[in-house]
Amino acid sequence: MTIFDAAMRYKEAGVPLLVIAGKEYGSGSSRDWAAKGTLLLGVKVVIAESFERIHRSNLVNMGVLPLQFKSGVTGASLGISGGERYDVTGIVDGLKPAGAVTVRATGNDGKAIEFQALVRIDTPEELVAFRHGGILPYVLRQLVAKQ
Repeated sequence: MTIFDAAMRYKEAGVPLLVIAGKEYGSGSSRDWAAKGTLLLGVKVVIAESFERIHRSNLVNMGVLPLQFKSGVTGASLGISGGERYDVTGIVDGLKPAGAVTVRATGNDGKAIEFQALVRIDTPEELVAFRHGGILPYVLRQLVAKQ
């Protein structure tokens, strides 16, 4: 099936999506549209080895959490495939620019792999936008509050 069809099935089932990526995630043209597409597909978190600078910022502004594997760590080195169930802890209470969260990947066999990921929300301003679900909801809330 297509990525879109799979994403819509997960959305109907209420399953949030997460992307596991390699180096320079988001490189190429149309980075702003790529971030919008990521959000529209229902992706809530991207964990990458590294990010293209502008795309990382665009993800934050769409309300998608960019996380980065620690140096020398990859999805392959952890033995994860992307088919696991992922739990990310530390978002509600401990999220801060350049902070860390704990990711737990649980396979169908019940085996869990836990690792730390770096939060790639790089500024306090980005954190504010992210906590509002992205820049658009943040600006709309400000406009409504002024009226």
